Parts: sequence; C-alpha cells; structure tokens
Amino acid sequence: MTLARSLPDSPTEWWMFLGFCGLYALGRWFFAWRQARRDGDSHPVRAVLDEEDEPQAVKAAPPGAFRSYRQFFGYVGSMVAVVLLAAFTSGRLRVALLGTIAPLLVMGLSYLDFRQARRMRSHP
Repeated sequence: MTLARSLPDSPTEWWMFLGFCGLYALGRWFFAWRQARRDGDSHPVRAVLDEEDEPQAVKAAPPGAFRSYRQFFGYVGSMVAVVLLAAFTSGRLRVALLGTIAPLLVMGLSYLDFRQARRMRSHP
C-alpha cells in the first residue's frame, strides 16, 4: 500500500479538487438551465433549483455502480486520458494540457450524467 494516495496535502491540490467538483456542479446546472429554456419554461433558474429538490424523481444508482455503459466508459476514458497526459508530459506542457483537457473532461462527464438523469426522469 505504499502507492496508495491520501487526501491532498497542499492547498493548491485542495483548490484544484474543489474547483473540479464545483465545475461539475455548475456544468450540471448549466445543462439543466439550457434544457429548461429550450422547453420554454418562463423561469429556467427556478426550474433547475426545483429539479434538485425532487429526490423521488431519479432513482440513485447502487454505490459503486454506473447507470449506463456510457458513464462507465466516460469515467474510465477520462481517467486514462489524465493519467497518460500526466505520465508522458512534464513542465509547462503538462500544466497547459491538464489545464485545458481536464475541465473539458469534467464538463463532458457532467453532460453524460445530466442526460442519464433526464432519461430516468422521463421514463419512471
């Protein structure tokens, strides 16, 4: 277990971790807001906030499981992409690539989760 990673040690790592979690949440809200506007809702922000308050609307996946193979492959593919970028680059190139690719991957995963939640709501 010498290779096991603990929680972040430096404040920079914590800010990056919290930033990606916030980016994921903002992505989910943005996609829900955009869908509410497309559906012609007069108050899309209110619709997004009300959507989060409906716990019975979406059944949760069992712990450690994914609702679809797209989610599974999205998470695994994103993890592989980040590990490969971190392993084969260094210095400014690593920072630049991870600074652009990682947020795009997080937004892609939030879009996959948004689509899956929307599908679960429409087919109870």
